[in-house]
Amino acid sequence: MSLQLFYHPLSSYSMKALIALYENGTPFEYRMLSPDHASNCQQFAQIWPIQKFPILLDGERMVVEASIVIEHLALYYPGPVKLLPADPKGALEVRMMDRFFDNHIATPQQKLVADVLRPEGARDPHGVAEARRKLDSAYAWLDKIMASRTWAAGEEFSMADCGAAPFLLYAHWSHPIPEKHEHVVAYLRRLRERPSFVRCWAEAKPYRHMFPLGVPAGEE
Repeated sequence: MSLQLFYHPLSSYSMKALIALYENGTPFEYRMLSPDHASNCQQFAQIWPIQKFPILLDGERMVVEASIVIEHLALYYPGPVKLLPADPKGALEVRMMDRFFDNHIATPQQKLVADVLRPEGARDPHGVAEARRKLDSAYAWLDKIMASRTWAAGEEFSMADCGAAPFLLYAHWSHPIPEKHEHVVAYLRRLRERPSFVRCWAEAKPYRHMFPLGVPAGEE
């Protein structure tokens, strides 16, 4: 088997890549990164010193960053679900929304998680407050966008939704989406019902207790 994914089931960026693989039933080898899989960790550190995951090995070719993994799959392993439209204008909208979820949902959410992992005297209350403000702004903007769309970039599930699913869910766990943003709430519900994400979320279940901010009731 030529495709190998180095990942962890709880990782939101790993889920982003996994959703793309599951959407098209693309065969690949799981290379989980954990203390129980020391050889995977050792190889991962050797081939990618930055040690940010996921990465995809396609034969001898290494593909880094979840969005680029999805674009690589679209180019070399296309399937029935076109996660990146052939139309350049449609593809541009998908890429813009993909960057929105990476930069304006995932990044501030990860700031909230990273802060609780700091030693007590090294925490950053100003940075946390700013991250919460950014999420509030992002939720409000997204609510307007999703008022007229089924999926992030229109009526077709795309690369942008692959990231939106885990990013929005973890953001909601970290800084709840206000009920007044009904279009975002409904969008997250649709994402959670998507079979590819249902599969990812089930695979992450044994590790959910590791979420640093605590697991909301009913999500254990």
